[in-house]
Amino acid sequence: MGKALEGVRILDFTHVQSGPTCTQLLAWFGADVIKVERPGEGDITRGQLRDVPDADSLYFTMLNHNKRSITIDTKNPKGKEVLEELVKICDVLVENFAPGVLDRMGLTWERIQSLNPRMVVASVKGFGPGPYEDCKVYENVAQCAGGAASTTGFDDGPPLVTGAQIGDSGTGLHLALGIVTALYQRNSTGRGQKVLAAMQDGVLNLCRVKLRDQQRLAHGPLKEYPQYPNGEFGEAVPRAGNASGGGQPGWILKCKGWETDPNAYIYFITQAPVWAKICEVIGKPEWVTDPDYATPVARLPRLMSIFATIEEWTKTKTKFEAMDILNKYDIPCGPILSMKEIAEEPSLRATGTVVEVDHPTRGKYLSVGNPIKLSDSPTEVTRSPLLGEHTEEILAQVLKFSPDQIAEIRGTGALGKEQPRLAAAE
Repeated sequence: MGKALEGVRILDFTHVQSGPTCTQLLAWFGADVIKVERPGEGDITRGQLRDVPDADSLYFTMLNHNKRSITIDTKNPKGKEVLEELVKICDVLVENFAPGVLDRMGLTWERIQSLNPRMVVASVKGFGPGPYEDCKVYENVAQCAGGAASTTGFDDGPPLVTGAQIGDSGTGLHLALGIVTALYQRNSTGRGQKVLAAMQDGVLNLCRVKLRDQQRLAHGPLKEYPQYPNGEFGEAVPRAGNASGGGQPGWILKCKGWETDPNAYIYFITQAPVWAKICEVIGKPEWVTDPDYATPVARLPRLMSIFATIEEWTKTKTKFEAMDILNKYDIPCGPILSMKEIAEEPSLRATGTVVEVDHPTRGKYLSVGNPIKLSDSPTEVTRSPLLGEHTEEILAQVLKFSPDQIAEIRGTGALGKEQPRLAAAE
């Protein structure tokens, strides 16, 4: 059975995280992703945060699975010719350069359209059109500009960024959806189009509930926030600690061993339909009928004291013991899992969410697999390419250049130095 995106060819000009996240996802679904890299250097993340000498870093390998790499000096006239030949036969060009870089390479939208009017050109930028559109943006800048940081943390502390890469990887996911949508529309129009995913926009989309709360704030205090009823609300949505931010109040509670284990915690939600069961489990059956606790409205101003009482119970159980007990009563909860626990979780290995990959220079390593599972298009995660590993293969098999043509191109220096053969290593 074929892959979902089999037959789609991607010209990948991306680097670091946001763009590679997008193109890796497309590659997992079967697209042929040709990663264009600078001779001798390649994607800057090949060498960033390197933990194994003379091997591609995990930063690079975990964002570039299932791709092919070709090295092209785009400033070399012959290299530019090769690049334009690739534009002619690819379906999508993806880039996350700083604003204007693609134009300076000679690949303006007009030029691309003249070479291939069916091509979709997809871009990640920091900001959309407006006063900041020429600004360079990184992950934490996007989180701050998109509203995430101002609403993250505790109300008596500074704004905080989250460990989830919602600016980079989050925008890459948005861009992948835009690309697939543009390809679908091309089936009826026959034309390519530009796809833009701005990092500020992507973060804000993931923070939409906070924009919801900003508007609610104009009509009174946000009663599900921990500041209610004794705290103060200003003009903007405050930081809410570990509150759920929805109609089901939740908080992170200590579990047995919290004194020495920084992750001995559980997230506990006081869902209204199971309130009576919660009271039974924690030994407070009288709360079921007590007018101060019997209804969600009555509980709102007492949430922090309620969670403090529940915590006295959770501190007598490990997070996994608490999970086992609470799940029997359908009480929503979740353990705070460390990255070590996630890496060692058998069920995540079984579903392909965490995969082990073998690399010819760095050996075996763990990576995140495809988070989206298709029943008719299972994902096989293959290792990331070495720099320029598929240069001749792409020239010969994709562009159909003859050996003499390839030798001529290489002689101009357009491809960089000869790449090492890997047959023995594999």
